[in-house]
Amino acid sequence: MRLDQWLCARLPELSRTRIKTLIDQGRVRLDDRPTKAARRLRAGERVEAEIPPPPSEDLEPEPIALAVVFEDTDVLVVDKPAGMVTHPGAGHRTGTLAAAALAHAPEMAGVGGPRRPGIVHRLDKGTSGLIVLAKTQRAYDALTAQLARRRVTRRYLCLVHGTPRAAEGVIDRPMIRDPRSRVRMAVAPAGKGRRAVTRFRVLERFTGLAFVECHLETGRTHQIRVHMASIGHPLLGDETYGGRNRRQSDPELERLLDRLEGVALHATGLAFAHPVTGAACEFVSPLPYRIQGVLSHLRSRLS
Repeated sequence: MRLDQWLCARLPELSRTRIKTLIDQGRVRLDDRPTKAARRLRAGERVEAEIPPPPSEDLEPEPIALAVVFEDTDVLVVDKPAGMVTHPGAGHRTGTLAAAALAHAPEMAGVGGPRRPGIVHRLDKGTSGLIVLAKTQRAYDALTAQLARRRVTRRYLCLVHGTPRAAEGVIDRPMIRDPRSRVRMAVAPAGKGRRAVTRFRVLERFTGLAFVECHLETGRTHQIRVHMASIGHPLLGDETYGGRNRRQSDPELERLLDRLEGVALHATGLAFAHPVTGAACEFVSPLPYRIQGVLSHLRSRLS
């Protein structure tokens, strides 16, 4: 029998993928020597497997500077830079907004979940802008309920390839995980996926590009990026959904795009009812230079 199959039968609590990883890491030894998963076992051979303990579910605080827009005893609103991951995930264990927020407000520990303390909603790594975190469980429950009832307003600004024909419109297309890639989302076939609705309005048109405002009615992963790409207008800088392979004839524009440091998408507006007092809370974040610089250059070409 193959080594990996033999171990699967004796370690049913571990997946076959996990067992193969242990073998590849040299943690499984055959007669005191590293071996391969496909090795056929023989009678009398001795197999030893070292199984390290699972990583701690507790998130370690990290003293990373945050751009705090608003804070009280219940709520923390932050202007997240592009390049920062919202919470730990595959390939991103440190340097996250969640770890920075936990260092800033230790009382958030345990609110909502051990690896995502206070995280009510998320922004993609390459997206900048406003995000709200809950500092207490009461605030977390109230804010997540507002999100579920679509009472949280989220407004985004982005630069897209091409110029949409319609001045404004609604993209109402369900979304699913792309069956060809675990890191991508996709528009779902009719009758499948979860409903996703994005409203967009063209603010300015340029040669081959447009400045667009988007409002989320739902909050699916990569929603704006997938929806705009689905109508033929992927976001600038978006390598995942086709917004990076379109080169420009303008050298200065190319230089600005190379320094975009993410996707040309910024969460510029956020509004919700305060989870405890009920007061209307509304916040605005100006475009960061990484996008404003591109926009200014495009405007200068028109003059």
